[in-house]
Amino acid sequence: MPADTSATCDSASLELERFLPYRLSVLTNTISTAIARLYSRRFQLSIPEWRVMAALGRYPGLSANEIAERTAMDKVQVSRAVSRLMSQGRIARLRDGNDGRVRRLSLTAQGESVYAEIAPLALSIEARLLRALDPAMNRQLDAIIAILQAEAERLHVAP
Repeated sequence: MPADTSATCDSASLELERFLPYRLSVLTNTISTAIARLYSRRFQLSIPEWRVMAALGRYPGLSANEIAERTAMDKVQVSRAVSRLMSQGRIARLRDGNDGRVRRLSLTAQGESVYAEIAPLALSIEARLLRALDPAMNRQLDAIIAILQAEAERLHVAP
């Protein structure tokens, strides 16, 4: 049952360590940093650059705006990451065949090679984390994340 949020919020009662957005942010940053340690020195990639590559590895042909939407990254972060990855020869930008104003991005052969090395490392960290949960807890986690994601998306359209 959802918590009663009708009571007036007392700002002094905010316990940051129990505040869900804070906890999720810390968890995400901790995991991203662990994965980044595996690739940052070897491939000279930042976390935003890896996220762009991961998005294109899964969904080739996205535009920069679509990457920002799929990854919940800031458009400026995506733009900087795209520029750097292009200068490194890891992604290419092509004009959309149906709409010349849109530029589609894809991994180059070099980018695909880097992606093929990093993706298994990222998946191994995910597997290590999820081993801390039994199968029922994993299913519950998936369900909880889906519910929270849907509710968070409704916050964006709420007046």
